[in-house]
Amino acid sequence: MISVAADGAVRFVFFRKGVQNVSVAGTFNGWRPGDVKMCPAGNGWWEVEAHLPPGEHRFRYVADDQWFADYAAHGVELGKNGWDSILVVRKGAATLPAAPAGVSVDLPVVRPTAAVAAVA
Repeated sequence: MISVAADGAVRFVFFRKGVQNVSVAGTFNGWRPGDVKMCPAGNGWWEVEAHLPPGEHRFRYVADDQWFADYAAHGVELGKNGWDSILVVRKGAATLPAAPAGVSVDLPVVRPTAAVAAVA
């Protein structure tokens, strides 16, 4: 799962029990596993927050050298090595003012229908 805050921070959350290392690899880091390492959050959950430039990015999770798409991302598409997840960081996200305390600033997550995902 992903969420994108108004300040451009992207929170990646992944579930995989029994693994030792999880990272995020994508177009934003040259698809290099291990560059964006996730931290265990307990009970099989892993998470990390990263600031990415505005634009459309492709990514996957890498857990103990196995690659996984995030079907709850902003979309998925079939790449040359399997399904890639799509992440959109909106332009100007980093220039938005901070929200008042207690107000959520997460942008809405758009999940494609099965028919759209199959076409992508």
